[in-house]
Amino acid sequence: MNPFTRWPRAADAVLAFAAFLLTVFLEDGPGDSLLIRPPGEVSLLVLPVSAAGAAALYWRRRGPLIVLGVALAVWAVTIAGGGEQGGLTVLIALYSVGRHGAVNRYVPVGITVAIILLGIDGRDDAAPWLEVVIVGILFMFGSWYVGRRLRLRGERAAQLLREQTAESRRILAEERTRIARELHDVVAHRVSLMTIQAGAAKAVAAQDLDGALQAMGAVEQAGRQALDELRHLLGVLRPETDLDGLGPQPGLADLPRLLAQIRAAGVEVALVADVAPDGLPARVDLFAYRIVQEALTNVLKHAGPGARTEVRLGAGESEIVIEVLNDGHGTAVMAGPGAVRAGTGGHGLVGMRERALLLGGTVDARPRPGGGFRVVAHLPTEGRPA
Repeated sequence: MNPFTRWPRAADAVLAFAAFLLTVFLEDGPGDSLLIRPPGEVSLLVLPVSAAGAAALYWRRRGPLIVLGVALAVWAVTIAGGGEQGGLTVLIALYSVGRHGAVNRYVPVGITVAIILLGIDGRDDAAPWLEVVIVGILFMFGSWYVGRRLRLRGERAAQLLREQTAESRRILAEERTRIARELHDVVAHRVSLMTIQAGAAKAVAAQDLDGALQAMGAVEQAGRQALDELRHLLGVLRPETDLDGLGPQPGLADLPRLLAQIRAAGVEVALVADVAPDGLPARVDLFAYRIVQEALTNVLKHAGPGARTEVRLGAGESEIVIEVLNDGHGTAVMAGPGAVRAGTGGHGLVGMRERALLLGGTVDARPRPGGGFRVVAHLPTEGRPA
């Protein structure tokens, strides 16, 4: 970071003092050389006027156009008084207008006046007046243009930073939405199991104490598994968490364990797999598992124990086809004010469709003509987004 950025006010004060010294004590020598003017030869008119022009540079960031006007007036006075080197302050002021000021109609006027003053200041040189004007255009316009380009570059950099910040926030919001869907899919499945088992335990507690205790044990196990998966998923929200101890995400290879849990809840479920889960991309494998999990969770919610369900896995052309069918003839035990009724909306179907869409696939979920429900998902094996 340069001193003009780190200490702007102090740097401008030093710049103003240096411009004053160069304007007052520097003069042209023979052969385009520069000489140091002795203090005794400094004009009493040039000294205070040059000091005023150089001091104006201290405010070059706050009022660059006003500073340019002061610098031009000071240069005109020094030319009238026989002084030299007044153009240095004007060059700095023009740069400041481009760097810190807005473009308006006064900028071309200031550049034009600066070129005219340079031509008048160099009238005694051997170079033709036209050549002096051309050099003046290059120097005066060039000083403003350099400042302007640096301003535009800084604005573009600031805009890019704002866009990157907005993009980071958008990605963070999408990631949190994804985690919310993940939490719903995982926890809803576990809680559904717990609710079914608790309801079954309540129903048989009076007649079959051992069965009720067994059901409550299943509730405890499902609750522990839900807590484990919550810790796993919430770890994503904590970057400082050590992820080495977390288990891998589930996939189609874990379906037998999932189906065993569903059977333990009283739902008859069969698996017909015509495709091997090996070799699938991780995201396809995970999303396929989550879709099956959500579909079975819906069976528990809407049909209950006793429903006959079939999970079919097939392979199409560059895709995997998932089909979950149930007859809807189970005996739901989730009666009461908080029960989930058939046909009520929820995040489950939305989550399944969003997962399929992220892979470029589709999900079709609708009631079956003979009763029950059918979910069919087509997931491209390449997992490319639509």
